Amino acid sequence: MTSTRQGPVVGAPEHPHSVAECSRTDAALARAFQFLGKRWNAAVLGSLSHGPAGFREISRSIERISDSVLSNRLTALTEAGLISRTVDPGPPVSVTYALTGRGAALMPAFAQISAWAEEHLPD
Repeated sequence: MTSTRQGPVVGAPEHPHSVAECSRTDAALARAFQFLGKRWNAAVLGSLSHGPAGFREISRSIERISDSVLSNRLTALTEAGLISRTVDPGPPVSVTYALTGRGAALMPAFAQISAWAEEHLPD
């Protein structure tokens, strides 16, 4: 009988060894992609990677996002602790959004995913 099992993938990170570790890792990835995979979440976070911005500036940087959807995404990302919302009482009143430490920690992962997509996923 011939084995079809292949060796480890070159350049792949080591995988957890126990079933429990694999299950925890799979569950964490599923939670991350469920949240970050919601349409526009990554785009909003990416737009804030260049620094704090107001609602209009974010809206202009993301093509085809409606104001109501942007408002919903900003609220969800704020509640998740990935961005902060700062109100300057003015006059005029202004609201600025910025990445928190948690949000900024995602930027290297986004860069890696983007690089992978450029190389492996056709347009």
